[in-house]
Amino acid sequence: MPPESLEAYWSLQPDKLMLLLGTGSNGLNAAEAQARLLRCGRNDVNPAQGPRLLRLILDRFTNPLLLLLIFAASISLVLHDWLDALIVILIVIASAAISLVQEHRASKAVAALRRRITMRSNVMRDGRLQVIPSDELVPGDIVSLSAGNLVPADAFVLETNACFVNQSVLSGEPVGVEKRPGIVPPHASLNERSNCMFMGTSVSSGTGKILIVRTGMATEFGRIAHALARQESETEFEKGLRRFGALLMWVMVMIVMVVLVINVLLHRATADTLLFAIALAVGLSPELLPAILTVTLAQGSQKMARQGVIVKRLNAIENLGSMTVLCTDKTGTLTEGVVRLDAALDVDGKPSAAVMQWAWLNARLQTGLANPLDQAIVADPKASSLNAGHYRKLDEIPYDFQRRRLSVVVAGASGERPLLVTKGALDDVLKVCDRALQGNAELPLGAALLADIKARFTAWSEQGFRVLGVAQRAVALKDHYAREDERSMIFCGFLLFFDPPETGVVKTLEGLKRLGVQLKIITGDNQAVARHVAEAVGIEVTYPLTGAALADMNEEALWHVAARSNLFAEVDPHQKERIVRALQKTGHVVGFLGDGINDAPALHAADVGISVDRAVDVAKEAADLVLLKHELNLIRLGIDEGRHTFANTLKYVFITTSANFGNMISMAAAALYLPFLPLLAKQILLNNFLSDIPALGIAGDNVDREWNRTPHRWDIHLIRSFMISFGLISTLFDFITFAALLYLVGESPALFRTGWFVESVLTELFILIIIRTYKPFYRSRPSRFLLIATLLIAVLTVALPYLPVGKLFSLVPLPPLVMLSICMITLLYILFSEATKRRFYHRFGFGP
Repeated sequence: MPPESLEAYWSLQPDKLMLLLGTGSNGLNAAEAQARLLRCGRNDVNPAQGPRLLRLILDRFTNPLLLLLIFAASISLVLHDWLDALIVILIVIASAAISLVQEHRASKAVAALRRRITMRSNVMRDGRLQVIPSDELVPGDIVSLSAGNLVPADAFVLETNACFVNQSVLSGEPVGVEKRPGIVPPHASLNERSNCMFMGTSVSSGTGKILIVRTGMATEFGRIAHALARQESETEFEKGLRRFGALLMWVMVMIVMVVLVINVLLHRATADTLLFAIALAVGLSPELLPAILTVTLAQGSQKMARQGVIVKRLNAIENLGSMTVLCTDKTGTLTEGVVRLDAALDVDGKPSAAVMQWAWLNARLQTGLANPLDQAIVADPKASSLNAGHYRKLDEIPYDFQRRRLSVVVAGASGERPLLVTKGALDDVLKVCDRALQGNAELPLGAALLADIKARFTAWSEQGFRVLGVAQRAVALKDHYAREDERSMIFCGFLLFFDPPETGVVKTLEGLKRLGVQLKIITGDNQAVARHVAEAVGIEVTYPLTGAALADMNEEALWHVAARSNLFAEVDPHQKERIVRALQKTGHVVGFLGDGINDAPALHAADVGISVDRAVDVAKEAADLVLLKHELNLIRLGIDEGRHTFANTLKYVFITTSANFGNMISMAAAALYLPFLPLLAKQILLNNFLSDIPALGIAGDNVDREWNRTPHRWDIHLIRSFMISFGLISTLFDFITFAALLYLVGESPALFRTGWFVESVLTELFILIIIRTYKPFYRSRPSRFLLIATLLIAVLTVALPYLPVGKLFSLVPLPPLVMLSICMITLLYILFSEATKRRFYHRFGFGP
């Protein structure tokens, strides 16, 4: 039966629902699953949007400026100006095609990288548990979930154990909702369906087994995907891009309106004036910017992939380059991440086989969230002599971040009372204990004994050990055990874990410091342990804060303290997010590295969320970058790449806005003075087209090392100053060219337009070589494509008036003296721009 016909499936008995879905306790077989996948479609809430190439083509030809240009060309066709209209349309198509090809290649590369981190689910297929991509799930599949998993589709709950689900993506409520088997009324609201789990939500604690009922667009999330799509906060890069677009639009509208009004007042031909004004607008717009951005970012993502970093969100590369603060846990970042059990000790700090056995039973039999501490206990050589064969697991009370402990209930083969064995953070274990096992005697957990326990804990923590507590008590036999059973327990002893500092991390931290990136440690661990690790790797701890202190601070107080503190210990998930947002409020671009459920809020809040391939689903989903290896040095390499990418993006912005701004002013002034249009629309577009070809090479251009020394951000003041300074230089030399042309050729429209066309293209080409570097242009090597393309287009520009194709653009051969004058003016422009560049960069604090 198709899933859409299963109305109110939450009110059905499990057996009946399985029968309707044609499945059983062993799940589907592979053949049936494949048939259903073809029938129901992939489990994806992004509906098919047609081939990627087709979407890119449509994007190109829905650009308002290009549509205006095509409209104006259509007017020329109506007025029987066939040739000019055709040339304009061909140039538009050629410009769009170049950027289309580049962006399509880049997009394919990025899509291939993203497929490497596809979400997967544990599914019962052919009677055994298998791991398959989540988008291949179909109605009737049976899926096992544990803490940290994303719920892959809408499903009916078959089994749970203390399973709580965060479904804020649908309900808006951040508090976890308990899920359990059962039946609810047909009219129950989404929040009341305690026996259902929904796509897009996540398991925050416990385990569960679910029956998939609806997938893809048939899910609750899919039905209202657009309305419920979580609004991503605007990144630092996107804010800058928006401000830049606003600046450009304001300048464009003002100049185009002035030119249009002047030409109308002078009674110029309507069609020519319209084409001229719209061509001016197209000339100023950085129409290659989307392609430059996509190509530059895609090349950056491919380089980062070769280093072991998968980029999920392209803009994150530039945010990484702008990053001023990196927040990270210590485990696996500052430390090796290979935790080992150093000792199992009794209350007096002596080795204890009993504590080892209880800890091993707890770690071996728990089925919740996999973690390195349990793995270290099970893998410890001392555990090889232990045997759980005569113990039988009765129940489990899974770990959660409020209790910070995990319990299992076991029964022995000889019929004694069940034993509740608890392991967790020492303070949280002690909270549920009223006795302690000292030797063979159970003693009341009085103040003196409690002080001794905490003194040992503090001493071990200061030595860098992570310390857990172990407790147990006999309990009555019953069907189910809950958190309330964790009471009146006997404290048995300690587990000491050690995770040595990462080899080479000191050098990496020094590299981050040289790059202007502050490192802040944010951890749930004990403050003494965190401080020991920080000092072991050369971090001088300043203003350490604990979660308890943060809880007493309002947001304004946290803003002031967060910037000064570099160690936050014993913090919960909400506090991690608070710290990230406080740093952002004080002007920082924040990166966050995390891999756990408790890191997901902070990962989503950060400008750059960074996770690892072995992280839980919710962490990887929230992250922008995924490290295939948990190495801090990969982030340092990514910062270099991010700054390289940002530098090349800014180059194009500088070049296109300054050159085009100058040309627009020149044309506006010339249109006012000259009795004819200074350039025809097709000549403006050809100018734009020729200068754009070398600009495509900016994506792979070399970048000055000086750029990588500090973080960089969009600076509209800098862009505006650059545009005005170098735009006015361009205008000055245009006026010199006007004077020379009027002196040498008089008011001859064809010769004047040809001369200025050649000078305009040459200056746009060579300014690209000048301002692409802080250094003298001859001391900084451009990329091969950029250099060769610039030289070839320059030669073509000089030759074009003498070639037959030049006539199509109304270009005519120039007298030798005119061509020589233009070349001399271009040379002077290069020298003047080079001198101005050095003063400009020095004034803004850039360069060597």
